[in-house]
Amino acid sequence: MGTIKMVLGILVMVATVYLIAELAPPYFANYQFQDAIRNEATLNTYNTKPEDAIRDTIYKKAQDLDIPLTKEQIKVKRTGPLGSGSLVIDAEYSVHVDLPAYPLDLQFEAATSNKGVF
Repeated sequence: MGTIKMVLGILVMVATVYLIAELAPPYFANYQFQDAIRNEATLNTYNTKPEDAIRDTIYKKAQDLDIPLTKEQIKVKRTGPLGSGSLVIDAEYSVHVDLPAYPLDLQFEAATSNKGVF
């Protein structure tokens, strides 16, 4: 009886480590991507960088992080005058994870908005 409990305990620990190894990278990449979007919105609220250039910068960062995202999925919207307007960036994507007997699609939405000081 004790041997069965030990084997089951080891199997549970191995399964937990495997799940963490498969699921942690997409969540960590999303965290880094969200941080990059937030920085981009903060910096570009106060300059004249066009929306397409901001979109290209964000797309390049997504490619660096191996995030399955197209340029069309990245929405950049600038409203109001420079310095007192706002910048909204939104990107929705999904990541497919192949788990044994249970394939999974993780849905992510990386979004931020930044308003000018005036």
